[in-house]
Amino acid sequence: MSALFEPLTSSFMPAFLAGMSVNFEIAGIALALGLALGVLLAFARLQGGMTGVAAGSIVGLMRAAPTFVVMFFLLNAMSQGAGLSGVMIVAISLVPYAAAYVADSGVDALRQLRAGSPLGCYLILPNIARAFFVLVMSSSAGAAIGVPEGIAVILRQAEKMISLGQMILLFAIGVACFGIPLQAAFAIVRLIQRHLGRAALREDEEALTGETAVSIER
Repeated sequence: MSALFEPLTSSFMPAFLAGMSVNFEIAGIALALGLALGVLLAFARLQGGMTGVAAGSIVGLMRAAPTFVVMFFLLNAMSQGAGLSGVMIVAISLVPYAAAYVADSGVDALRQLRAGSPLGCYLILPNIARAFFVLVMSSSAGAAIGVPEGIAVILRQAEKMISLGQMILLFAIGVACFGIPLQAAFAIVRLIQRHLGRAALREDEEALTGETAVSIER
């Protein structure tokens, strides 16, 4: 068993954890930019008319934008002129997804708020958390352009492996370090969504009961 761990030097785990921090940094930047743009688009869509149609079309285009295409466009067309780092290139390439997700969730939240359901509006918070964790996973696209995130560290280490068993062990470590925390986070988000959904439903039922009682009294 010790032979399997021989290529995993003492520097691997610190480098891998540092790479994972880059994944979270990319996701944080993408979500911040996506929030700023997505909220504006959500308000524009609720305006209706030409403004709403234009905002809806923009959201549709962003929803369909392939991350790799955007990333390589930024890498080849803008990185030299704009001086963008690899981290920023990957983060900006994820902004279309983040902004479209925020815009869709924001429209639902604003409609719930207008309908008098603050708890329904709060459902946007676990949705944003879910988007963040999706962005963390999607940030591994940075390995394709040499960004030193977690997957890139694993791939570099895999090149040093001399047996299939060592490679399987390495990838198992990567899956565990990425998969277990993220799946746990998704599970927590689902629990919060379920709790808020039930609370919002009770709020709606109580409001409806109150309205019915008032009508009967009249």
